[in-house]
Amino acid sequence: MGAAGLRALLDSVRYEVLPAKPTEDKVLAHVPRDVVVTVTASPVRGLEPTLDLTGRLAGHGYRVVPHVPARLLRDDAHLKEVVDRLRAAGVDDVFVPAGDADPPAGAYAGALPVLRRLTELGRPFTRVGVTGYPESHPLIHDDVTVQAMWDKREHATYIVSNLCFDPRVLGRWIVCIRRRDVSLPVHVGVAGPVQRAKLLAMATRIGVGESTRFLARHPSWFLRFATPGGYSPERLLTPAVAELTSPAAKVAGLHLFTFNQIAETERWRRALLDRLGA
Repeated sequence: MGAAGLRALLDSVRYEVLPAKPTEDKVLAHVPRDVVVTVTASPVRGLEPTLDLTGRLAGHGYRVVPHVPARLLRDDAHLKEVVDRLRAAGVDDVFVPAGDADPPAGAYAGALPVLRRLTELGRPFTRVGVTGYPESHPLIHDDVTVQAMWDKREHATYIVSNLCFDPRVLGRWIVCIRRRDVSLPVHVGVAGPVQRAKLLAMATRIGVGESTRFLARHPSWFLRFATPGGYSPERLLTPAVAELTSPAAKVAGLHLFTFNQIAETERWRRALLDRLGA
Protein backbone atom coordinates (compact mmCIF):
# COMPACT_ATOMS: atom_id res chain seq x y z
CA MET A 1 0.00 0.00 0.00
CA GLY A 2 2.92 2.35 0.70
CA ALA A 3 4.26 2.00 -2.84
CA ALA A 4 0.79 2.33 -4.36
CA GLY A 5 0.07 5.41 -2.28
CA LEU A 6 3.36 7.04 -3.22
CA ARG A 7 2.70 6.30 -6.91
CA ALA A 8 -0.70 7.97 -6.60
CA LEU A 9 0.89 11.08 -5.10
CA LEU A 10 3.54 11.22 -7.82
CA ASP A 11 0.87 10.90 -10.49
CA SER A 12 -0.97 13.94 -9.06
CA VAL A 13 1.75 16.58 -9.07
CA ARG A 14 1.98 20.31 -9.64
CA TYR A 15 5.31 21.91 -10.56
CA GLU A 16 5.92 25.38 -9.20
CA VAL A 17 8.18 27.40 -11.52
CA LEU A 18 9.64 30.91 -11.52
CA PRO A 19 8.87 33.25 -14.43
CA ALA A 20 12.47 33.59 -15.62
CA LYS A 21 13.64 33.81 -19.24
CA PRO A 22 14.49 30.09 -19.72
CA THR A 23 11.40 28.79 -17.94
CA GLU A 24 9.14 28.37 -20.96
CA ASP A 25 11.73 26.32 -22.86
CA LYS A 26 12.46 24.19 -19.79
CA VAL A 27 8.78 23.39 -19.28
CA LEU A 28 8.28 22.53 -22.96
CA ALA A 29 11.34 20.29 -22.96
CA HIS A 30 10.72 18.38 -19.76
CA VAL A 31 7.17 18.65 -18.38
CA PRO A 32 4.40 16.38 -19.70
CA ARG A 33 1.14 18.11 -20.61
CA ASP A 34 -0.74 16.24 -17.88
CA VAL A 35 1.37 17.88 -15.14
CA VAL A 36 -0.07 21.12 -13.73
CA VAL A 37 2.36 24.05 -13.81
CA THR A 38 2.06 26.87 -11.27
CA VAL A 39 3.82 30.19 -11.89
CA THR A 40 5.05 32.30 -8.99
CA ALA A 41 4.92 36.09 -8.74
CA SER A 42 7.69 38.35 -7.52
CA PRO A 43 7.11 41.35 -5.24
CA VAL A 44 10.01 43.02 -7.09
CA ARG A 45 8.98 42.36 -10.69
CA GLY A 46 5.22 42.44 -10.18
CA LEU A 47 2.51 40.39 -11.85
CA GLU A 48 3.35 41.01 -15.51
CA PRO A 49 6.01 38.25 -15.91
CA THR A 50 3.63 35.79 -14.23
CA LEU A 51 0.70 36.69 -16.47
CA ASP A 52 2.87 36.64 -19.58
CA LEU A 53 4.36 33.19 -18.90
CA THR A 54 0.95 31.85 -17.86
CA GLY A 55 -0.56 32.87 -21.17
CA ARG A 56 2.27 31.37 -23.20
CA LEU A 57 2.23 28.04 -21.35
CA ALA A 58 -1.56 27.84 -21.57
CA GLY A 59 -1.19 28.39 -25.31
CA HIS A 60 1.05 25.32 -25.44
CA GLY A 61 -1.69 23.20 -23.89
CA TYR A 62 -0.64 23.18 -20.24
CA ARG A 63 -3.01 23.59 -17.35
CA VAL A 64 -1.41 26.63 -15.70
CA VAL A 65 -2.07 28.08 -12.25
CA PRO A 66 -0.78 31.63 -11.82
CA HIS A 67 -0.01 33.04 -8.39
CA VAL A 68 -2.02 36.23 -7.83
CA PRO A 69 -0.70 37.70 -4.56
CA ALA A 70 -3.10 40.13 -2.92
CA ARG A 71 -0.33 42.60 -2.14
CA LEU A 72 0.54 42.99 -5.83
CA LEU A 73 -2.96 44.13 -6.79
CA ARG A 74 -3.47 47.89 -6.95
CA ASP A 75 -7.25 48.00 -6.65
CA ASP A 76 -10.52 46.38 -7.76
CA ALA A 77 -10.02 47.56 -11.32
CA HIS A 78 -6.58 45.92 -11.47
CA LEU A 79 -8.03 42.67 -10.11
CA LYS A 80 -10.76 42.73 -12.74
CA GLU A 81 -8.15 43.35 -15.44
CA VAL A 82 -6.12 40.35 -14.23
CA VAL A 83 -9.23 38.17 -14.12
CA ASP A 84 -10.23 39.10 -17.66
CA ARG A 85 -6.74 38.48 -18.99
CA LEU A 86 -6.48 35.06 -17.36
CA ARG A 87 -9.94 34.01 -18.47
CA ALA A 88 -9.09 35.03 -22.04
CA ALA A 89 -6.05 32.74 -21.83
CA GLY A 90 -8.26 29.83 -20.74
CA VAL A 91 -7.09 29.79 -17.12
CA ASP A 92 -9.63 28.32 -14.69
CA ASP A 93 -7.42 27.89 -11.60
CA VAL A 94 -5.57 30.54 -9.56
CA PHE A 95 -3.55 30.54 -6.35
CA VAL A 96 -4.16 33.56 -4.11
CA PRO A 97 -1.61 34.10 -1.32
CA ALA A 98 -1.18 37.33 0.59
CA GLY A 99 2.28 37.80 -0.92
CA ASP A 100 5.46 39.45 0.35
CA ALA A 101 5.21 42.95 -1.15
CA ASP A 102 5.91 45.47 1.60
CA PRO A 103 4.24 47.87 1.41
CA PRO A 104 1.34 46.48 -0.62
CA ALA A 105 0.79 47.89 -4.09
CA GLY A 106 -2.74 48.93 -3.14
CA ALA A 107 -5.62 48.33 -0.77
CA TYR A 108 -5.27 44.56 -0.44
CA ALA A 109 -3.09 43.59 2.53
CA GLY A 110 -4.23 39.97 2.67
CA ALA A 111 -5.78 37.24 0.57
CA LEU A 112 -9.26 37.14 2.10
CA PRO A 113 -10.51 40.47 0.65
CA VAL A 114 -9.35 39.35 -2.81
CA LEU A 115 -11.12 36.02 -2.40
CA ARG A 116 -14.31 37.77 -1.36
CA ARG A 117 -14.06 40.09 -4.35
CA LEU A 118 -13.64 37.10 -6.69
CA THR A 119 -16.82 35.64 -5.23
CA GLU A 120 -18.60 38.95 -5.84
CA LEU A 121 -17.36 38.83 -9.45
CA GLY A 122 -19.27 35.57 -9.90
CA ARG A 123 -16.48 33.09 -9.12
CA PRO A 124 -14.69 33.44 -12.48
CA PHE A 125 -12.33 30.53 -11.72
CA THR A 126 -13.40 26.95 -11.13
CA ARG A 127 -10.56 26.35 -8.70
CA VAL A 128 -9.00 28.78 -6.22
CA GLY A 129 -6.09 27.86 -3.96
CA VAL A 130 -4.93 29.33 -0.64
CA THR A 131 -1.87 28.82 1.55
CA GLY A 132 -1.36 26.50 4.53
CA TYR A 133 1.59 26.45 6.94
CA PRO A 134 2.61 23.04 8.37
CA GLU A 135 5.73 24.62 9.91
CA SER A 136 5.13 27.85 11.80
CA HIS A 137 5.03 31.06 9.79
CA PRO A 138 7.82 33.40 10.93
CA LEU A 139 5.37 36.27 11.51
CA ILE A 140 1.96 34.68 12.12
CA HIS A 141 0.85 32.48 15.03
CA ASP A 142 -0.22 28.93 14.11
CA ASP A 143 -3.78 29.46 15.42
CA VAL A 144 -4.12 32.49 13.16
CA THR A 145 -3.02 30.58 10.06
CA VAL A 146 -5.55 27.81 10.77
CA GLN A 147 -8.28 30.39 11.41
CA ALA A 148 -7.37 32.06 8.11
CA MET A 149 -7.96 28.80 6.24
CA TRP A 150 -11.33 28.48 7.98
CA ASP A 151 -12.27 32.04 7.00
CA LYS A 152 -11.31 31.38 3.37
CA ARG A 153 -13.13 28.06 2.99
CA GLU A 154 -16.26 29.63 1.43
CA HIS A 155 -14.21 31.25 -1.32
CA ALA A 156 -11.43 28.71 -1.98
CA THR A 157 -11.47 25.14 -3.27
CA TYR A 158 -8.08 23.80 -2.09
CA ILE A 159 -5.02 24.47 0.06
CA VAL A 160 -1.37 24.40 -0.96
CA SER A 161 0.89 23.74 2.01
CA ASN A 162 4.14 25.62 2.34
CA LEU A 163 7.43 23.75 2.52
CA CYS A 164 7.85 21.20 5.29
CA PHE A 165 10.81 18.89 5.88
CA ASP A 166 9.54 16.89 8.86
CA PRO A 167 7.00 14.10 8.16
CA ARG A 168 5.82 14.15 11.78
CA VAL A 169 5.11 17.87 11.66
CA LEU A 170 3.29 17.46 8.35
CA GLY A 171 1.16 14.61 9.67
CA ARG A 172 0.26 16.50 12.85
CA TRP A 173 -0.68 19.60 10.87
CA ILE A 174 -3.06 17.69 8.62
CA VAL A 175 -4.73 16.10 11.64
CA CYS A 176 -4.96 19.53 13.33
CA ILE A 177 -6.67 21.30 10.44
CA ARG A 178 -9.12 18.43 9.96
CA ARG A 179 -10.03 18.58 13.64
CA ARG A 180 -10.68 22.29 13.19
CA ASP A 181 -13.12 21.43 10.37
CA VAL A 182 -10.91 22.77 7.61
CA SER A 183 -12.02 20.28 4.97
CA LEU A 184 -10.53 21.69 1.75
CA PRO A 185 -8.29 19.20 -0.10
CA VAL A 186 -4.56 19.78 0.38
CA HIS A 187 -1.76 19.77 -2.18
CA VAL A 188 1.28 18.98 -0.05
CA GLY A 189 4.22 21.31 -0.67
CA VAL A 190 7.51 19.45 -1.10
CA ALA A 191 10.89 20.71 -2.28
CA GLY A 192 12.01 18.97 -5.45
CA PRO A 193 15.41 17.22 -5.64
CA VAL A 194 17.28 20.51 -5.51
CA GLN A 195 21.02 20.55 -4.85
CA ARG A 196 22.40 23.33 -2.69
CA ALA A 197 25.18 24.26 -5.11
CA LYS A 198 22.72 24.64 -7.99
CA LEU A 199 20.31 26.60 -5.82
CA LEU A 200 23.09 28.98 -4.82
CA ALA A 201 24.20 29.38 -8.45
CA MET A 202 20.65 30.18 -9.54
CA ALA A 203 20.22 32.63 -6.66
CA THR A 204 23.39 34.40 -7.76
CA ARG A 205 22.09 34.75 -11.34
CA ILE A 206 18.53 35.89 -10.71
CA GLY A 207 18.58 37.18 -7.15
CA VAL A 208 17.76 35.60 -3.82
CA GLY A 209 14.45 37.42 -3.74
CA GLU A 210 13.32 35.57 -6.86
CA SER A 211 14.26 32.05 -5.85
CA THR A 212 14.96 31.57 -2.16
CA ARG A 213 12.93 34.23 -0.36
CA PHE A 214 11.32 31.92 2.15
CA LEU A 215 14.50 29.85 2.58
CA ALA A 216 16.26 33.05 3.62
CA ARG A 217 13.58 33.56 6.28
CA HIS A 218 14.06 29.94 7.43
CA PRO A 219 17.82 29.27 7.52
CA SER A 220 17.23 25.84 9.08
CA TRP A 221 15.37 24.84 5.89
CA PHE A 222 18.30 25.88 3.74
CA LEU A 223 20.61 23.68 5.82
CA ARG A 224 18.47 20.66 4.92
CA PHE A 225 19.90 20.85 1.40
CA ALA A 226 23.40 20.38 2.83
CA THR A 227 22.72 17.09 4.60
CA PRO A 228 25.07 14.17 3.84
CA GLY A 229 24.11 12.66 0.50
CA GLY A 230 22.09 15.72 -0.45
CA TYR A 231 18.39 16.37 -0.08
CA SER A 232 15.85 13.94 -1.50
CA PRO A 233 12.05 14.34 -1.38
CA GLU A 234 11.72 10.64 -0.51
CA ARG A 235 13.05 11.43 2.97
CA LEU A 236 9.83 13.31 3.63
CA LEU A 237 7.40 11.31 1.54
CA THR A 238 8.29 7.73 2.46
CA PRO A 239 7.78 8.03 6.24
CA ALA A 240 4.63 10.11 5.74
CA VAL A 241 2.96 8.13 2.97
CA ALA A 242 0.43 6.40 5.25
CA GLU A 243 -0.74 9.72 6.72
CA LEU A 244 -0.78 11.44 3.33
CA THR A 245 -2.82 8.73 1.63
CA SER A 246 -5.35 8.24 4.42
CA PRO A 247 -8.85 9.16 3.16
CA ALA A 248 -9.30 11.38 6.23
CA ALA A 249 -6.27 13.48 5.22
CA LYS A 250 -7.91 14.57 1.94
CA VAL A 251 -4.55 15.03 0.22
CA ALA A 252 -5.10 15.77 -3.47
CA GLY A 253 -1.47 15.39 -4.54
CA LEU A 254 1.96 16.97 -4.36
CA HIS A 255 2.99 20.55 -5.04
CA LEU A 256 6.68 20.38 -5.97
CA PHE A 257 8.80 23.48 -5.52
CA THR A 258 11.23 23.08 -8.45
CA PHE A 259 13.32 26.25 -7.94
CA ASN A 260 13.41 26.07 -11.75
CA GLN A 261 15.40 22.83 -11.66
CA ILE A 262 12.64 21.49 -13.83
CA ALA A 263 14.50 18.78 -15.73
CA GLU A 264 15.95 17.41 -12.50
CA THR A 265 12.54 17.35 -10.83
CA GLU A 266 10.83 15.48 -13.67
CA ARG A 267 13.77 13.08 -14.02
CA TRP A 268 13.54 12.31 -10.28
CA ARG A 269 9.77 11.75 -10.47
CA ARG A 270 9.99 9.44 -13.48
CA ALA A 271 12.84 7.43 -11.94
CA LEU A 272 10.95 6.98 -8.68
CA LEU A 273 7.77 5.99 -10.50
CA ASP A 274 9.78 3.41 -12.47
CA ARG A 275 11.27 1.99 -9.25
CA LEU A 276 7.88 1.83 -7.57
CA GLY A 277 6.37 0.19 -10.64
CA ALA A 278 9.09 -2.45 -10.60
